[in-house]
Amino acid sequence: MKIENPNPLQWNFSKRSQQLQSSAIREILKITMRPEITSFAGGLPSPATFPVERMKAAFDTVLTNQGKIALQYGPTDGYGPLREWVADSLSTDGAKILPEQVLMVSGSQQGLDLLGKVLIDEGSKVLVETPSYLGALQAFSIYGPEFISMPSDEQGLIPSAIEELGKGARLLYSLPNFQNPTGRTLPLERRLALVEACARIGLPLIEDDPYGALSYRNEPLPKMLNMNPNGVIYMGSFSKVLTPGIRLGYVVAPTPLIRKMEQAKQAADLHTAQLTQMVVYEAVKDGFLQTHIPTIRKLYADQCQAMLDALQTYFPAGTSWTRPEGGMFIWVTLPAHIDSGALLKEAVEQHVAFVPGAPFYANEPQHNTLRLSFVTVPPEKIRAGIERLGKLIAAKL
Repeated sequence: MKIENPNPLQWNFSKRSQQLQSSAIREILKITMRPEITSFAGGLPSPATFPVERMKAAFDTVLTNQGKIALQYGPTDGYGPLREWVADSLSTDGAKILPEQVLMVSGSQQGLDLLGKVLIDEGSKVLVETPSYLGALQAFSIYGPEFISMPSDEQGLIPSAIEELGKGARLLYSLPNFQNPTGRTLPLERRLALVEACARIGLPLIEDDPYGALSYRNEPLPKMLNMNPNGVIYMGSFSKVLTPGIRLGYVVAPTPLIRKMEQAKQAADLHTAQLTQMVVYEAVKDGFLQTHIPTIRKLYADQCQAMLDALQTYFPAGTSWTRPEGGMFIWVTLPAHIDSGALLKEAVEQHVAFVPGAPFYANEPQHNTLRLSFVTVPPEKIRAGIERLGKLIAAKL
């Protein structure tokens, strides 16, 4: 029996939910699904790098040999052998990481959310880069922090500002390697200074490192985690080096924080999927990433160079851009009077898309900035898309 003419529900959303906003990138991705669009917008890994056959074999092995375990509930902190693998891969002679310091999460975004739950109260000071990763700003915002924008330059965070700005803060969030959105890399001397400054005032330092393995030329710089395992929270992911569809990341931190995050995760989803953890371990345990990651680096390096060459050829004087040595992104600064949000609308009409820069700022957004991603676009389309975009910018000078 159906109720006739029911009164419409009046949704009383919580104050917290009213702070939620859609990701600017996810909204743009809806546009870029159109086949005629050349998209420099998404921060998506190239599907050409996905090891489909390796993953298929790993699924077959796990389901054949351990199927009943893989399809069962698992421990909240994660699959033991994979946690051991993560701990071993991050350990150095001077800094041993233990498996009990590792929490497996359903993608790095869940790690950010859990950190926000256990570390941030409404009004808490949270230090972020300028600009910073949009996903982190979105994850932390729901807990009502006061974002403090750290001064930054072409080399990233300026550590000398921490003594003043970091007093009373709950955490400092950083992406030292090939940062999203700028592509910049924090030099070794600044890493040391950053870790030392945070240690002096007892400020937890988050080292978010999804792109660290994607260096084009050199070995990655030392991790800040290994400089101070008791004060640095390290975040890693399999999304950029294996496949994002498995939604698998990890947080490495001192055990008191990991245990509190484990409790928060129990309330969120009980545990990360046992099957995917076991499959990833099967895929990586014998050193597969040591041969697979170089193929990703080569592909991305070639496409990055294609975009840098196109920018040099087609973008007008008065524009500037970063020159990343790894990762997936280039950051462009336009003349001050050009609003990249308005430019995007015109660009889509010309079948080109990018991400405007303003959403990446916690405070005082710079509207004359934009982010370009090159990893899913072949060189010939990169060149054609940058040419069209350059003409639109030149028309505004």
